[in-house]
Amino acid sequence: MTRARGAWRGLAERDTALTELMDDPDCDPRALAATYRRFGLVNRLVSAWGHVYRSRVRPELRALGRPARVLDLGCGGGDVVVRLATLAARDGLDVEWVGADPDPRALEAARERERPGVRFVAQGSRALIDAGERFDLVLSNHVLHHLDAGALQRFADDSLTLSRGPVLHADIARGRLAYALYAVGIAPLSAGTFLRVDGLRSIRRSHRAPELAEALGSPWHVETPAPFRVLAVAKGRADA
Repeated sequence: MTRARGAWRGLAERDTALTELMDDPDCDPRALAATYRRFGLVNRLVSAWGHVYRSRVRPELRALGRPARVLDLGCGGGDVVVRLATLAARDGLDVEWVGADPDPRALEAARERERPGVRFVAQGSRALIDAGERFDLVLSNHVLHHLDAGALQRFADDSLTLSRGPVLHADIARGRLAYALYAVGIAPLSAGTFLRVDGLRSIRRSHRAPELAEALGSPWHVETPAPFRVLAVAKGRADA
């Protein structure tokens, strides 16, 4: 009870001292693999990418009038980019989808989801820039709350360099209701995974919309596309 009350009080500010179990290089590989597999369902339920696709991604790709390239930066197990690729294919859009993550454990899980039109690379943002890669849209999901202030700025700046068009970084919005609902709602899915512990720690590490806007600064603006969600949006500068 004391620990729960402490976590509840801790939601007033970001708890950047917390680390997630799956970020430990020595974590249980079976639990890690199970966590990556179940992210597909969890993200479908909570991440609001269906709405973001309809309101932002699809209109941008249609407006290009040509084949597009989209990057999911820090793609983890790859479920978000595969879901977006499926939606775009249904809409008849010609897109090359690239998921990039420097963690080989994430890439092992992501490559189980590889399919025509979707590929995964073991690279971070700086390696992609140095390789001359550029994209029509860059996105990420649940990356920002992992980053300290310096890493956040580098990640944001690199994503702008990589994109000719929009950059969309989606994350959790910290809050008591989000914490309480997730703690209860994730229980049926969490056995044998890190989903419950890491999800609650992620909420405690996450920004509220005004905090994220202040941390990122210009040219970013931060929206709330759905309850308990934040979306940082900016125009890339690859063609600047």
